[in-house]
Amino acid sequence: MGLVLLGDVVRSRRDGVGSATWLRDLVAELDGVYGDVRLAPFGFTQRDELQGLLAPGADPLTAVLHAAFGPGGRRMRWVAVRGETDVDPVGGAAPVTERTGPALLEARRVMDGARSGHVRLAILTGRTDVDALLADLTPALVDMLDGLTERQRTVARMALVDDLRQSEVADRLKVRRATISVSFSRARVRSLGRLVAGIRRVYSSGSDDRWRAAVPDERVVAPPDVFTE
Repeated sequence: MGLVLLGDVVRSRRDGVGSATWLRDLVAELDGVYGDVRLAPFGFTQRDELQGLLAPGADPLTAVLHAAFGPGGRRMRWVAVRGETDVDPVGGAAPVTERTGPALLEARRVMDGARSGHVRLAILTGRTDVDALLADLTPALVDMLDGLTERQRTVARMALVDDLRQSEVADRLKVRRATISVSFSRARVRSLGRLVAGIRRVYSSGSDDRWRAAVPDERVVAPPDVFTE
């Protein structure tokens, strides 16, 4: 059992090498962020599609936020599917690109549909009621993330990923607190935080207790989402 996470850059072929390089940097970042909850190293397909295999209770939103708030951030398409995967015969060393199993096959099928249907994040938890709620909530998150400027992404990352207060963000950026207060307001950081927390609660409501127990680090226990353009 695991959580399959696929991601690619929207319209990456227009950007060529730039998107591929950015995506590879993101893979290295996510390998470190997810740490012990990775069931396999992140990898790439020939189509420059990011693939990850995580513990079933891991939080796909962690990847979404790191990608959205990173420097030079690009619009991503994500698919997260929780389900059965194959057993690695070499003790977790094989990347997800070399694996198979029902969840991986389903994730690849959903990604193909997401590309043709302009879906930006699709999540399947195995519970239709939870998935339906996620599908209702996540388009609002996509719209909010897409509307951020580079400066607002920096501020949002420091607040929602690094968990810094406004005064700490001001100190890091060496600007006045009032300047950061304006950035928080324009980026709707508080609303973003509430929406992310709400989506995570919905996702967690569909998690089995056995899956939660498999994830020792609570900061990576959260939920997938469904982004649409």
